Amino acid sequence: MTKFARVLSILSGLAVIGGLGGAAAAVDSPTLARIKSNGAITIGHREASIPFSYLGPDQKPIGFSLDLCAAIVERIKAETGLTSLKVNYVPVNSSNRIPLIQSGTVDIECGGTANDRKRQEQVSFSVATFVSQPRWLVKADSGLKTAGDLKGKTIVVTQGSNAVGFAQGVNAKEQLGFNIVQAKDHAESFLMLNTGRAAAFMEDDILLAGLKAAAPNPDALIFLPEGYAKIYYGLMFTKGDTGFKALVDDVLSKQMASGQFEKTYAKWFTRPIPPKNENLAFPLTVELTERIAHPSDAVD
Repeated sequence: MTKFARVLSILSGLAVIGGLGGAAAAVDSPTLARIKSNGAITIGHREASIPFSYLGPDQKPIGFSLDLCAAIVERIKAETGLTSLKVNYVPVNSSNRIPLIQSGTVDIECGGTANDRKRQEQVSFSVATFVSQPRWLVKADSGLKTAGDLKGKTIVVTQGSNAVGFAQGVNAKEQLGFNIVQAKDHAESFLMLNTGRAAAFMEDDILLAGLKAAAPNPDALIFLPEGYAKIYYGLMFTKGDTGFKALVDDVLSKQMASGQFEKTYAKWFTRPIPPKNENLAFPLTVELTERIAHPSDAVD
């Protein structure tokens, strides 16, 4: 092979890996083959992860991640040559979302899931669609001002969430001696906070902001000032399906390059959203702007 031919071969390979050749790479995909055979795609969604994935006023799944996945569904229709593609929705939670992906019950999870190295051993993620930080949410009349004020108190996290490990780490590092309780989902965690069974709820800041905005009295809840490590969200699907990942990343990367991604972001994060027409007032962060300019699934 000549030097020129070798260069062409390398550039061709890089184009596929980078998503520029997503359509070609996606041909060899077990997930796409299953979708084509079934004539249907199964999307995993959350029921209370505002504004990423939650149930709207009509009890149908809506949200930022669902809008992103709608574009992916359209690409899959073109990729598979199907004139129609049925979309099945399956509710998932922090505990069962990964097993449902691994079993093939769910083709792609369009929720609010953090990408980390431990999860990468079990599933694959798209390029980052959001950057968050774990924070504490407390009742405004609690008198709590900092994380140090939680010493000896009961705090709640959602089972299966990354917040479990963060809370345990803060507890050990700061020697706060608080009692960590794990609720089954974000709705139950939020209920425990509001009913006084927990002094604080730790979760990613945007998920807490969504729950706060949808509460009967949002001003009754406040954030403590402490924030922790950056968390990168992504859409989740079967590990090792490089063809499907190439397709998903290509759709998202093109939306980021065209400006469509930012329009979708503005719809859910900086404008009034259902069910209460509350505005989360959560503009693009520097970290997410960087990922829009340079799409990546890196977690460091």
